[in-house]
Amino acid sequence: MLVTVADGRAVRVAGDPHHPVTQGFLCAKVNRYVERTYHEDRLRTPLRRTGPKGSGQFEAITWDAALTEIAARLTSVVETHGAASVLPYSYAGTMGLVQAESMDHRFFHTLGASRLDRTICAMAGTIGLRMTLGASVGADAEGVPESDLVLLWGTNTLTANPHLWPFITRARERGARVICIDPIQTRTALQCDEWIGIRPGTDAALALGIMHVVFARGLEDADYLERYTLGHEEMRERAAEWTPARTAAVTGLDEAVVVSLGERYGRAKAAFIRVNYGLQRHAGGGMAVRAIACLPAVTGHWRHAGGGVQLSTSANFQFNRAALHRADAGPETRTINMIRLGEALTSDDAGVGGPPVKALVVYNSNPAAVAPDRNAVLRGLAREDLFTVVLEHFQTDTADWADIVLPATTQLEHWDIHFAYGHHYVTLNRPSIAPVGEAKPNSEIFRLLASRMGMTDPMMRDDDLSLIRQALASQSPKLQGVTMETLLEKGYMRLNVPTPYLPYAEGGFATPSGKCEFRSQRLADMGFDPLPTYIPPYESPERDPALVARFPLTLISSPAHTFLNSTFANITSLRRQAREPEVLLHPADAERRGIVPGMMVTVHNDRGAFLATARVEPTIREGVAWAPSIWWGKLAGDTANVNQTTSQRETDLGHGPVFYDNQVEIGAA
Repeated sequence: MLVTVADGRAVRVAGDPHHPVTQGFLCAKVNRYVERTYHEDRLRTPLRRTGPKGSGQFEAITWDAALTEIAARLTSVVETHGAASVLPYSYAGTMGLVQAESMDHRFFHTLGASRLDRTICAMAGTIGLRMTLGASVGADAEGVPESDLVLLWGTNTLTANPHLWPFITRARERGARVICIDPIQTRTALQCDEWIGIRPGTDAALALGIMHVVFARGLEDADYLERYTLGHEEMRERAAEWTPARTAAVTGLDEAVVVSLGERYGRAKAAFIRVNYGLQRHAGGGMAVRAIACLPAVTGHWRHAGGGVQLSTSANFQFNRAALHRADAGPETRTINMIRLGEALTSDDAGVGGPPVKALVVYNSNPAAVAPDRNAVLRGLAREDLFTVVLEHFQTDTADWADIVLPATTQLEHWDIHFAYGHHYVTLNRPSIAPVGEAKPNSEIFRLLASRMGMTDPMMRDDDLSLIRQALASQSPKLQGVTMETLLEKGYMRLNVPTPYLPYAEGGFATPSGKCEFRSQRLADMGFDPLPTYIPPYESPERDPALVARFPLTLISSPAHTFLNSTFANITSLRRQAREPEVLLHPADAERRGIVPGMMVTVHNDRGAFLATARVEPTIREGVAWAPSIWWGKLAGDTANVNQTTSQRETDLGHGPVFYDNQVEIGAA
């Protein structure tokens, strides 16, 4: 991202036209980053609560007063209840290694606070890939123009990953067919050659059905299977169970669609599958990603540029995180899963044993909006005996419940270094403007807190440039040549991997066997089926028909086009494009409920409810509803959002969230 500055003020942001992936454009959200940075509601001073919790009533205070009060309150909590009663809560509101996982980790590790299991986005699929390929390492976007078939599986690429689209366009111009597999005919699906409206949560079944057709037609790559896979005979037997008829019955697709997709995938030489995080947000999410990740090894597509599967490229960025985190700085303590925050804040033992949570420090996240089972989260945040500190850019839903709010810098105002999910370029984040108001980087805030609390280890004084150098001090061959000096000169640098990168053309999987593990002994040891299998959603006819009878609609709540989860939801121009909280229904589902377009409806289940305006279109699978998200509660008419209805249950692998394993009913408000 290039930032134009005039008289010390940012006036424009743009994609770098020379960057191989950004290619001169930014997404609809980041295009508004200047507006976000100078927004009239931007926090500019520390704040102390003056009204009841949740009222959002604060007074401005000095940094000295804020740091003194936080240090005193945290010290009191530690002395009275033990350090494990302090809980950090963060995720990816700021993506860089310095502002997201350096001084903060050192601070909480030194303190002895509870550890946070950061599962809310990607862990189910990450573990699914780890058990199959060995790591979250997949096909290279820069090879996609060589693809002869593109499957966009559970991904709204034009909203969530727009920089992939030019590569897809080039593949299409060379004859590749582009197919979208998604319960919703998203803006991406509308631009594809074909839309396959799968039943939510059944992606593993479709992957197994595709394998069945490939094996049945003799379209597998026998040589690749023999050389580079483990358990291929067992995989063949498992796939044999998934006839087109069985696959169709589970996925809600026609048999002909299953057969056609399997034949086309098998006949392709370099099919590219892009999966995204939505399809892993149900009970069997990890296994679903695992099943899909097996497909390129069955057909040998890994051999060719443009072939394979990509969930993430993140595991290639092997920074020296141990040096940043310094987990050795303090004692091992309990771990709390971030998606179970409601339970952690409302249980005497935080749900995992030990003391109750008495202090919560939130940064890079807005859990009062984004965490599942929002009613439980809000009950916890309302506790008078809970001391809450929030580092933020704006007075979010979470900040309203804080005792102290600290103003943090944006990407334009601090140093950082970034890895990527969808490409192979390390990016240096230079500050282009001075901090707005009295805002400080997260790293500096934790340095100051450490000093106030008497943490004297020299590591607590490392500045941001030192932290970047420590992150780059890695033994990984993939980071060879990626130095601070090269990054300062150019701003970004490709990892030390070929272009395009073919990670598994000749095997080389990072699994215990060194092969793509159709059969995983590690999964067997964990009590799972060692082969890819279909695990139905918790809230499905297979597992809870009585619940589905009461709440027959599966609710999906992927981000609105102009929101990034809850980030950007308060930016006027972007919120105007999102209109208002909405829910999309199929015409048949709307008709049987007496719902017409524009009607105000209630979306509800036993966990909670929220209001939305009904949209009625055939661009969604019958039996599915879509509520583009995530709205701040305070910006919705009823102060509620979709997470009133989501649960704190966990995925099969990785303890991830099941946001889309969520049955509801919808009626006129």
